[in-house]
Amino acid sequence: MKQQPPKTFLEFIRYALVGGFNTVFGYSIFVLLNWSFTGLGSYSYMYAAVLANLIAVTVAFLAYKWFVFRTPGNYLAEWVRCVGVYGSSIVIGLVGLPILVPILRRNLQKPELASYIAAALMTVVTMVFSFVGHKNISFRPKTSD
Repeated sequence: MKQQPPKTFLEFIRYALVGGFNTVFGYSIFVLLNWSFTGLGSYSYMYAAVLANLIAVTVAFLAYKWFVFRTPGNYLAEWVRCVGVYGSSIVIGLVGLPILVPILRRNLQKPELASYIAAALMTVVTMVFSFVGHKNISFRPKTSD
């Protein structure tokens, strides 16, 4: 009898697929909105960024809910928790970058690559953090009280 992979491993694989899609989708939405908002002032890119993030988080939320964690009901409560997990991930990334970049600049033969490598490393860290957060906070199973 063939042993099935653990549920969490399969969820993580589905999470990575949705995350990859949503990264491309979110950036594409930003580009489209940024282009559309041209002429709305010198900070029009900020309007595009806020709206693109709300759209991308909502699309990711629905994909995580239906495809990754497969939870029933509670759309609004889960969406609010999902936004909270994403916000926490952003803070982790912003804190990690200024720590990693100087370390990498001192230790790489090509110090100009430090910020790119640091961002890639922080992406992995925040991806794992977000998965755990979404699994245990955004889409936590209902407990019977």
